[in-house]
Amino acid sequence: MVKIEVENGYYLFKLDDVLKQRNISINKLMRDTNTDFKVIKRIMKGDVVKIDIFVLDRFCSYLKCDVDELIEYEPKDNDIPYSM
Repeated sequence: MVKIEVENGYYLFKLDDVLKQRNISINKLMRDTNTDFKVIKRIMKGDVVKIDIFVLDRFCSYLKCDVDELIEYEPKDNDIPYSM
């Protein structure tokens, strides 16, 4: 699990943990979901600025899981009002 701090909280990237729990290699995930190795590694390391929802869809479908099992967001303070 990789924790990435952002302005109002942090993200937990948990793909690596899920793959280990299910005994699935990165190469197998890459082949079975037709996803570039570099994309998988960036998501595992939390080295992303934007996350492709189509990639997440492929991962969730293949792993039979929800998005929050792969990436989780935790706000620092729930009392901060959100404004646009």
